[in-house]
Amino acid sequence: MKTSSPAVEVVQLDIAYLGLFLGLRVNELVRQRMGRAGFKGVRDSHGYLIQHLIGGDRTASELARRMELSQQAVSKTISELTALGVVETAPAQDRRSKHVRLSRKGWKCVQFQRRVRKQIDKQLSDAAGITEYHEAKATLIRCLELLGGMHAIKSRTLRRPD
Repeated sequence: MKTSSPAVEVVQLDIAYLGLFLGLRVNELVRQRMGRAGFKGVRDSHGYLIQHLIGGDRTASELARRMELSQQAVSKTISELTALGVVETAPAQDRRSKHVRLSRKGWKCVQFQRRVRKQIDKQLSDAAGITEYHEAKATLIRCLELLGGMHAIKSRTLRRPD
């Protein structure tokens, strides 16, 4: 016999859960729009590698070190993104390693994702009102500063969740 769980009282949730759930929902909406725009197969987890390529080419070893992942895990993600046409590889000067970079499609994917996020952000701002929106944003920033999360955001070194 199945019993249903009681409904969650959203106002009882802490700010960290609310921020997480909002982020997850926005990511879901972005993925849906990306799929409809021809960027099928790109997952949230791919973004943790893509963020390291925004500033330029990197080797798989460098990506593994920056992401604090095994070379094997990074190589698997590179293969997935290569198959999707989002990244491309080129021989490095020493010829023993390869440089990974965003392809033309990869840059279009990044730009599309940014546009969609900006549209969703405007929806949220319009719905909350500009003052409340900016207050909520300032509160989240203060929370991140308090808990030490700003450096990873600013340096694009957020770690992929386990």
